Amino acid sequence: MNTIKQRLLTNWHWMRILRLALAVWLLVTAVETSDMATGLFSVFFLYTAIAGVGCCGPRGCYTPMTENEDSSDINYEEIK
Repeated sequence: MNTIKQRLLTNWHWMRILRLALAVWLLVTAVETSDMATGLFSVFFLYTAIAGVGCCGPRGCYTPMTENEDSSDINYEEIK
């Protein structure tokens, strides 16, 4: 139970707050217009905001950096 509470109450940043605000706005709009599609979008954004996950997962589409070992041995040639 501690991990769920910890996930809900920590790591709030501007993108997570923006998702929550967008979800609440879409939910209000969906209720006012009785639109099911907008309601589903609001549920998706609400889930991503509350759970603290994004579309790519918790690592955020992480790609490892590759180190180029030959970068110090670059030779340039002047072209006239």
